[in-house]
Amino acid sequence: MEFLAEYGLFLAKSVTFIIVVAVVIGLIASAGQKTKPKKINIEHLNDRYAELKKHLQEAVLTKKELKKRAKQAKADAKKNAELEKEKVYVLNFNGDIKAAQSEQMKDEISALLSLEDSISEIVVKVESGGGMVHQYGFAASQLERIKQKGIPLTVCVDKVAASGGYMMAVVADKIIAAPFAVLGSIGVIAQLPNFNRLLKKNDIDFEVHTAGEYKRTLTVFGENTDKAREKFREDLADVHVLFKDFVGERRSSVDVDKVANGDVWYGQKALEVNLVDEIKTSDEYLQERCKTADVYLLSSEKKKSVFERLGMAAQAGVGKGIEAAFQKMAFQKWFV
Repeated sequence: MEFLAEYGLFLAKSVTFIIVVAVVIGLIASAGQKTKPKKINIEHLNDRYAELKKHLQEAVLTKKELKKRAKQAKADAKKNAELEKEKVYVLNFNGDIKAAQSEQMKDEISALLSLEDSISEIVVKVESGGGMVHQYGFAASQLERIKQKGIPLTVCVDKVAASGGYMMAVVADKIIAAPFAVLGSIGVIAQLPNFNRLLKKNDIDFEVHTAGEYKRTLTVFGENTDKAREKFREDLADVHVLFKDFVGERRSSVDVDKVANGDVWYGQKALEVNLVDEIKTSDEYLQERCKTADVYLLSSEKKKSVFERLGMAAQAGVGKGIEAAFQKMAFQKWFV
């Protein structure tokens, strides 16, 4: 039995060593490879809805009814083929703290703007509870590119577009929200722990040296002063003013002083304070658009090599946990 235990331990160590070596080799190899271009996938939503309708009809209708509807559908298709339909393009934005998908959205918008003369409308489905100010400012600026080209922009919110998510939404010509979607949270937050007393208790010194009075205000490990706290709050207030001005300039119908208190509104209540223009789910809106337009859903993805996927898998567990912890401790990051 002792031999089996020792053999099992040896086997486990060997397997672990092989995996570690494979990951290291994979990371080194992937670092030397060229980044593969992103592929943009296009789905014709008209076809998707038509296919769903067809499956349901085949399940519940008689052969006679199916034949009748098929004949009518053929006639409608022939009639529609003679018409020049509008073209509507749909993008999805699912935001995290860093608005990481803004890079992907940037490429999708760049591709779309090459077709600007043939675009009737761009619809962006935004789902985000907000995050870092500079990251969501960048995401909003990507939507501004659409407006600058004079292309109608609609933002649909099915669940939440709060704080940085709402910063993106206000760029649109029209905001459509589901009945219980969460909107607003026009405010700014920044928080950090301070371990200075813990360090002092354990006789550990921590020094911060800066050139410039306000190069660093509050710190995680150093001793914070009232003057530093005051400056920190001033900076926070300045960002809030920028946020309020951004909303006010793009939605003149909103009483910014009333809604910019960090509170959130749900669907119908958001409509009452003019945070949105219409109550409707994105599916409902897009199905309506499919009646008069060709509606296309765009999505892009970067192709990853085997080595890149191997490296990502190795980092996924511990790496993301450490990154998330440091993000919340990094006081220089402002959150909207």
